[in-house]
Amino acid sequence: MEQIFMSASALCIATMVGAVIGFAVKELPHKWNDAMLGYCAGIMLAASVMGLIVPALEMCSLQQSWSVAAGVAVGAIFLNLLDWLTPHLHHVTGLDIEEHTHNSRINRILLFVMAIALHKFPEGMAAGVSMGPGTDSGNSWMVTFGLALQNIPEGMVIVPPLILAGVSTLRTILISLAIGLLEVVGVWAGFALGAISNMLLPAMLGFAGGAMLYVTSDEMIPETHAHGYQKQATYALLAGFMTLLLVEKAFE
Repeated sequence: MEQIFMSASALCIATMVGAVIGFAVKELPHKWNDAMLGYCAGIMLAASVMGLIVPALEMCSLQQSWSVAAGVAVGAIFLNLLDWLTPHLHHVTGLDIEEHTHNSRINRILLFVMAIALHKFPEGMAAGVSMGPGTDSGNSWMVTFGLALQNIPEGMVIVPPLILAGVSTLRTILISLAIGLLEVVGVWAGFALGAISNMLLPAMLGFAGGAMLYVTSDEMIPETHAHGYQKQATYALLAGFMTLLLVEKAFE
């Protein structure tokens, strides 16, 4: 139980550390903000493929891999459908409902934040399942470390868009904390469900991966190319993508 508690705490703390860094850099000019967002887009791209979809496929036989493909498609469609929900999140952001209805930028930001929140639960489940009975403790901690490392830039990139959209500091902190706690719940759920979660996990990881791919392509990359700094954002995306791949390689 101590191992599960330490893993869950590490994942949540990493998200909050990223949020603190995000508050420190919230006044970045567009040039650097786009580069930072591009870097995080690269990390999300690598994480969705190498951290979610590929491991999900490795859990399945070729005949069962349809469940992962279906999960990816459903995850993308689900994020697409969430577009209509974002104007109704004014209670969460504290902004006037008219601002949501007539401000597409706020809606894009909230869709991006929801995509990050959405994949936290199955990621936490992956860490929890990896610490179940009979599993290799070394691999378990590698999963936790990889997720924690990814959580820092993810926590960081949540904050500046919310602040710039007019969300209060307190609400931004609470949103960041709630997103971090989703992963904590996922860790305990994954450990508790055991064999059942092993059957469901490939589809859930595919779902999270599809949601991340959707928001990376539909929201993050277009946003980084909207202010004339697309070259810097593109190189930053490549740097973020390679960062996570090299981290994965180092812990093989």
